[in-house]
Amino acid sequence: MAATADDTEEHTAGPASPSPPARRRMGPGAMLVSALGELLITAGLVLGLFVVYSLWWTNVLADRAADKQADEVRDTWAQGPGAGAGDGDGPATFDSKNGIGFLHVPAMGGDDILIEKGTTMKVLNDGVAGYYTDPVKATLPTSGKKGNFSLAAHRDGHGAKFHDIHKIKDGDPIVFETKDTWYVYKTYAILPETSKYNVDVLAKVPEESGRKKAGHYITLTTCTPVYTSKYRYVVWGELVRTEKVDEDRTPPEELR
Repeated sequence: MAATADDTEEHTAGPASPSPPARRRMGPGAMLVSALGELLITAGLVLGLFVVYSLWWTNVLADRAADKQADEVRDTWAQGPGAGAGDGDGPATFDSKNGIGFLHVPAMGGDDILIEKGTTMKVLNDGVAGYYTDPVKATLPTSGKKGNFSLAAHRDGHGAKFHDIHKIKDGDPIVFETKDTWYVYKTYAILPETSKYNVDVLAKVPEESGRKKAGHYITLTTCTPVYTSKYRYVVWGELVRTEKVDEDRTPPEELR
């Protein structure tokens, strides 16, 4: 016999679903913990974005600015004799507004590092190295005078041009390129850590490096440890020779 509609309902209908339990309200303590957790997550995200900005995006912006300025310097050099405005401390081919030349340090990767006047954040944040004007004035190699060509650059962020300064060893070459001359230095002393207030490392005769007599020195300075600015890392070099720049701008053997 066929099942009736009533029979079907009787056999297919199941027990009624129990009502869901009432949701417990969070107490004041739990609400506070939840709010703090959300704040910590947000703070972590903001901090992460700041780190990305500081250590990556500032490098991108600084490298763009430095490349543009470097191109302007080389274009000025290509204009021939007399191009560029002198700053009173070297020949007229020096233009300290856009840059005075390029630093080459094979141990740090060998990139062309544009050198400009000054060591303020405004200068260094453009991804360049700067020569000191305060508290001790650097002696430019082009002056022909004995002294210390003291430089600074960022180690992290804003181009991080001296990031690998710790890779420089005794005897490694440091080369300064101008429009007309290659200045070849040889590393002879390294100070891995000193106070940021130690200006004696910039002296015309850097006695902390072991030298006692006037000479033609170069000093590289940057922050240390990495990702901090608590101390300074210092590298000293001494001029071993100069070479005239030829028509092809053939680099000295230390850079080949």
